[in-house]
Amino acid sequence: MTLRGRIIQVAAVLLLASACGHDVIVEAPDRLKSVSILGSSVTLPQKGSAELPFRVRDEGFGFNYDVSSPDCQVRLQLKDGSAPVNFRLAAVAKAEEIGLYKAVLQDCGIEDEYVEDVCIVLVQRGESGNESFVSSGTVEVRSEAAGYGILVKTGLPVVYIDTENGKPINSKTTEVPAALQIKGYGGYPSQSTLKCNVRGRGNTTWSWPKKPYLVKLEQKTSLLGMPAHKRWVLLANFMDRTLMRNLVSMKVASMTSLAWTPRCVPVEVVLNGKHIGSYLLIEQVRVDKNRINISEKNGYVLELDFHYDNKVQWTDRHGSCWGRSGGIPFGLKYPDPDEVTSTQLSYIKKYVNDAAEALYGPDFKDPVKGYAAWIDVDSFVDYWIVFEVMGNHELSNPGSVFFHKDDGGKLVAGPCWDFDWGVLSYNTSPQAKTGFINKNAIWYSRLFEDPAFREKVRVRFQELLPELQTIPAYIDECEALLRSSADLNFAMWDPSGDATQNGGKIINGDERITFSEAVARIRSIYQERLKVIGSNL
Repeated sequence: MTLRGRIIQVAAVLLLASACGHDVIVEAPDRLKSVSILGSSVTLPQKGSAELPFRVRDEGFGFNYDVSSPDCQVRLQLKDGSAPVNFRLAAVAKAEEIGLYKAVLQDCGIEDEYVEDVCIVLVQRGESGNESFVSSGTVEVRSEAAGYGILVKTGLPVVYIDTENGKPINSKTTEVPAALQIKGYGGYPSQSTLKCNVRGRGNTTWSWPKKPYLVKLEQKTSLLGMPAHKRWVLLANFMDRTLMRNLVSMKVASMTSLAWTPRCVPVEVVLNGKHIGSYLLIEQVRVDKNRINISEKNGYVLELDFHYDNKVQWTDRHGSCWGRSGGIPFGLKYPDPDEVTSTQLSYIKKYVNDAAEALYGPDFKDPVKGYAAWIDVDSFVDYWIVFEVMGNHELSNPGSVFFHKDDGGKLVAGPCWDFDWGVLSYNTSPQAKTGFINKNAIWYSRLFEDPAFREKVRVRFQELLPELQTIPAYIDECEALLRSSADLNFAMWDPSGDATQNGGKIINGDERITFSEAVARIRSIYQERLKVIGSNL
């Protein structure tokens, strides 16, 4: 081969490899200079076809466009230089207008949903047998089933949210009208378009780049197999390199006798046509027959949270609040603070105070005069075990800690909520390596002074242990489920950015390692927690 022939061949290979970036012009005498596609997208019905018109620059240029011929000079090519597999070039026909052609694309019936960028490549062969290539710019080819918005395929369901006129969601108080739709991959049912309002949520998490959201549907609707309700939360899990701390924690809580644990499903979220990462769609803490099942007339939900951001709140002088003075912060979540009556508020404040007085009184161990007359002891045992097993120090802080009370009933611990900060990490709780984290949390410091309570905890932990020992296998399942999602998510978001909210220090300690390394780390810490708790009870 001559030197000129080698140069042409190398140039042809380089041109083909970069063919799909933009229209490429080959300046070769007496040869085709460019080809361009007319239109920006093509939709293919399943096993159906559609036309893709294209134009050649040199109107008199002749080439073989018989796709049944081995010498056909027209090809389809994806961005990576490969040929598409979900569809093929079925035919090319010359149009009446000079220089205009129609390519017929045929769906191959392999996948129901796909969205791919493709270009048309024309092959030119020289007298010596060398080939050069001219390619068009790309066009989006999508299956009819892909239909709605951009296609994200990680194996997780995809939640599409489109706000009215593309309005941004930049407030925790102002709701934005929107439409929501779900593509139900992974065996989950899809959901047709629903009207809703969306706003931001969270405290520290709202200040981070990847935002969490609260969705309020116009009507109660079941999402991804979870019981129907209007209110749902999309947790961003921004600082969680494993993307599964909340998911695993809710699994552990569901193994206990706690009255209700929020159901949740990992999803991808596409907001106003842009994929914004991996999220957890989870039931919001609400009073409902399928959630906190208490009387809507005389039931109460309390949140213990150091942020003091509830409209109705107070502090109780009894108990221990880790690193904070002024007593335990109680906030009223239900009844709605805008609707609660003075009688209701006085009642629940007095009940909490009377329960604390009994707990810290001289007869606190007495089953009739002491704390057992005021609180549901079994729920407080299981609640503590979940926090302790997961290494969640927020029970001591406290943050996102919930109690509830039904009409005529005792104060019940739960539900569990918000297990992403410091969970299964020695970074925030180094004492977890050898002992308990929450033995002195809120009222527990006093409860553990009662030998009967300590024995209840010991016995209950042993009862739960066989199920708790299945969690490492569940973590493995979650790792396989979330791997593709994690790849996309962490290409967009850097969880080590959480250090800006923690004095320059990363929070969970795994933000700067890989997804697989982070998963291995929480699996190991979880197994260590079971041993440490068992040896200390």
